[in-house]
Amino acid sequence: MAAPRRVSSTGDLHLPPGRGLPDGLTIPAGELVERFSRSSGPGGQSVNTTDSRVELSWDVGNSAALGDHHRARLLTRLDGRLTSGVLTISASEHRSQLQNRAAARTRLAAMVMAALRPEQVRRPTRPSRAAKQARLDAKKRRSRLKSDRRLRGD
Repeated sequence: MAAPRRVSSTGDLHLPPGRGLPDGLTIPAGELVERFSRSSGPGGQSVNTTDSRVELSWDVGNSAALGDHHRARLLTRLDGRLTSGVLTISASEHRSQLQNRAAARTRLAAMVMAALRPEQVRRPTRPSRAAKQARLDAKKRRSRLKSDRRLRGD
């Protein structure tokens, strides 16, 4: 899951090209809604005065940045994370609001890229001839061991 290296804390959110997203994706800044609130945890004297916690919301269901195929895939894969089609990420691990904004955007980008990545197709395989023979030999050994334990009726 290759999230963007550096994510700006403001402006459009750019996702690089990858599997399931060959041309990349740009989420316009107008579609991203940020709310700020007071964060719990360490902060020193400014802990009760700074709104450093960030809630980043993106309306996946009504986004103009997505095609129908990508929108359907995101709505299906992120179903448990969506509230009325809106994906919300909160970040409060840093003391700085700017760092929390960047962290929320990085997390959103990683989550969207992971959801858009196509599923791996499982290719069925067969055991090799040697593996089959080894399995049968092991069964014979085990059978012989158990039969040797039985009391023989002389």
